Amino acid sequence: MATATLRPGEYARQLLFVTTPALWPAWPFLPLVRRTPGGTELGMLFDARGAVDRTGYSATVFLTCLFVLPDTVEQLLALPREVYDTAEELVGAGWRVD
Repeated sequence: MATATLRPGEYARQLLFVTTPALWPAWPFLPLVRRTPGGTELGMLFDARGAVDRTGYSATVFLTCLFVLPDTVEQLLALPREVYDTAEELVGAGWRVD
């Protein structure tokens, strides 16, 4: 499990940021990164509920980065993504606040 590699307190910090859009410096987006032996993956959380009143995306990582975001919400929601049931599962999959 990816959480085993986190320093003490880091798991709680990651969960706090992932679940608290008010802390996101680039709201409504939160850049994420996942480092694996095969390379680095970039992802983005989107506060769809707070930004456009759409639910169901709180634990969805869109596979893009802040610098190449689409022009519309519909284009963003159509991007490739990884969907998790919970923030804990997202962090457990190795995604980290960038």
